[in-house]
Amino acid sequence: MNTLNQVNKAINASDLLLLQRKAFLQTEPPSLKQRKANLAKLRAAVIEYREELQVATSEDFGHRSYQETDVMELVGIVQSIDYLSRNLRRFMKPERRHVSLFYRSATARVEYQPKGIIGVMAPWNYPISLTLIPLATALAAGNRAMLKPSELTPRTSDVIHRMLAEIFPLDEVAVILGGAEVGAEFSALPFDHLLFTGSTPVGRKVMKAASDNLVPLTLELGGKSPVIVGRGHVNARTMTSIAYGKLSNGGQTCVAPDYALVHEDDLETFIEEYNATVARFYPNGPDCDDYTSIVNERHYTRLQGLIDDARKNGARVIELGVKPETAKNRARTLVPTLIVGAKDSDAIMREEIFGPILPIRTYRTIDEVIDYINERDRPLALYYFGEKDEDCKKLLRRTTSGNVGINNTIIHVAQDDLPFGGVGPSGMGAYHGIEGFRSMSHAKGVFDQGRWNFPSLLHAPFGKVMGLALTITLGKKKSKV
Repeated sequence: MNTLNQVNKAINASDLLLLQRKAFLQTEPPSLKQRKANLAKLRAAVIEYREELQVATSEDFGHRSYQETDVMELVGIVQSIDYLSRNLRRFMKPERRHVSLFYRSATARVEYQPKGIIGVMAPWNYPISLTLIPLATALAAGNRAMLKPSELTPRTSDVIHRMLAEIFPLDEVAVILGGAEVGAEFSALPFDHLLFTGSTPVGRKVMKAASDNLVPLTLELGGKSPVIVGRGHVNARTMTSIAYGKLSNGGQTCVAPDYALVHEDDLETFIEEYNATVARFYPNGPDCDDYTSIVNERHYTRLQGLIDDARKNGARVIELGVKPETAKNRARTLVPTLIVGAKDSDAIMREEIFGPILPIRTYRTIDEVIDYINERDRPLALYYFGEKDEDCKKLLRRTTSGNVGINNTIIHVAQDDLPFGGVGPSGMGAYHGIEGFRSMSHAKGVFDQGRWNFPSLLHAPFGKVMGLALTITLGKKKSKV
């Protein structure tokens, strides 16, 4: 282990930031070769630590299958690293920009240089990928990074800490462990850029803390992402995708469908087909190896409270799949559940759910759907199932969301060449794709004046040359007399 990392726990976050900033300012920006080498080290470490990461996340959640950790986290990390490595030369290349007629002897370009020290605050629901993909992006852009993983998944955070300490010196990559107080201090540090992934309420606090130092932010938040099912499109393909998006990781996914808008003629068919799909996914019931538990007792109690509140207010609560009663055999395991007829004032229709519960609201026309969505905060994701017809086009034109999935859910996040981010309460800024690289880079404009300098003829004392230039630019002066 690097000597610097042996004293990691003895150095506070503020001192670590000073250490990294000093190292950043005293060295040249890393070359393409160095950046690719850092990405390769990170990729190799993820593969080497695969089993430890699987075990740690399962223990943190109470139960999470190793395959789900592989599919939902490790594959995404490896693919993101490979994407960045393949495209890094193109991302780093300066861009030529247009020069207007008066300055034609000059050249203009944009150079993308590292911002410096990137802070990353990661959540508990995907504790590996939502820590390491931002780290990979920061390294690709030539930065150093400080990471604050979630205290709600302490075993996973500890593995990440040990893993990164083996491959990066502390003045290049540092992991800060601790609870909410440490997180609050971390968010107030004068980073060169801060990326936070988490809930909207906490995101507001992070933004407020960062504002004291005018730290630029990328906020990946959440909210209530709707799934709209076009009339007559309740079928096996649709239900498989909706159930996959809703139930993966026990529903603890920021881009999971939060509620469904289903045509009133299709309601009962939707219930039947969703139930059949759940039974097919988990044929041995919710205590099977493939079904993920809720991360802790507080979140489990909160989800139970959402169900109880909706039921008390007259909603129809439907537990689904095979042997739903076996959920009690494993701690903090919540049965896949549909809520029909919840009121807009119910907590489940106001709060982000973050669990395997899907409220259903019926509609008659696509205009009704559009109005309902637009009356609420702009969602992180919006999903539509149906033909790519006029209803689909109208929905895309008249609503705004972070991203859209057509006849799919959540897998847009795995498309490395697409930006990922929210709008307003669901977030600001984006990462993934070239947008991620650029969000963690400073776009520096460079104007290089050629030997022939036409603007030098335009300063005082003004004469005929200036008059000619102004006539060419603004046209002949028109007298009002």
